[in-house]
Amino acid sequence: MRTDGRLAGGFGFPLGCVAVVAAVIAAKLAPAHPGYAVAAVALAAGAVAVVTTPLATAGAATVGWAVLSGFVYGRAGALVFTAATGWVAVILAGAAGFGLVAGAGWRAVRRDPPVLAEAVVPTPRKAVESGHRRVASL
Repeated sequence: MRTDGRLAGGFGFPLGCVAVVAAVIAAKLAPAHPGYAVAAVALAAGAVAVVTTPLATAGAATVGWAVLSGFVYGRAGALVFTAATGWVAVILAGAAGFGLVAGAGWRAVRRDPPVLAEAVVPTPRKAVESGHRRVASL
């Protein structure tokens, strides 16, 4: 289901959550630096923002922050509120905002221009002859 060229929030939010979790798992396979996971989640949040609604984008970015805070900067899913996770929130909000603007621009470019149709007036019909009588057939 699509609304105004976007994926509806009922489908966009789960898509964003799956994209965020997949990005964190892919980034954690090479655990050199937590910045890789942040970049992967920011990329996923921005990509989801292009195709879905702002509310679903905000939800996906929030889930992304919670996953990063709980499993990359913290351990065992316990949320960590530090300056680093504050910067992660700012980065994810910026990526989501950029994705929303990019998606709106893309939809504006792809939108078909309005077609101005000329009014077509049909030619008038001939009047019915008054002297004509109908004959009933058996």
